[in-house]
Amino acid sequence: MRMSDLVAQVILEMLDEQNGSAEIQRNELAGSLGCVPSQINYVITSRFTPEQGYIVESRRGGGGYIRISRVKMDKGTALMHIINSVGASLDKAAAEAMLNNMLQRSILQLETAKLMAAALSDRTLKNVGQEKRDTVRADLFKNMLLTLNS
Repeated sequence: MRMSDLVAQVILEMLDEQNGSAEIQRNELAGSLGCVPSQINYVITSRFTPEQGYIVESRRGGGGYIRISRVKMDKGTALMHIINSVGASLDKAAAEAMLNNMLQRSILQLETAKLMAAALSDRTLKNVGQEKRDTVRADLFKNMLLTLNS
């Protein structure tokens, strides 16, 4: 398992144990996992974003911390939030991350997520020129989510 995956897993476990909100001491977490503090920052900024349903607050200084809270919202609100967060283009990795997040938050069923991942894959979009592929993927993704929300 990659270090970034391990850090994300530990943070997710903390969120689950603490009812969706966790305070993290960056240096302590890095020390316990055997990584550098910047690795913790990387994971937080890339995997715990508002688009993925999290609020991150930080306080610097000696007693500083990073507080991560899982945003609580119903399925319809969550889907509209995700639709609005998708821009004009969406790469394969971002689409997969959003699908995984929706699975973890029980917004999607596993079968639905698998079908969506297949439809959004580079293999499916191979006949679309590389320069337009991410734009088509974003449009497909948003339309699928709109259909789920209706």
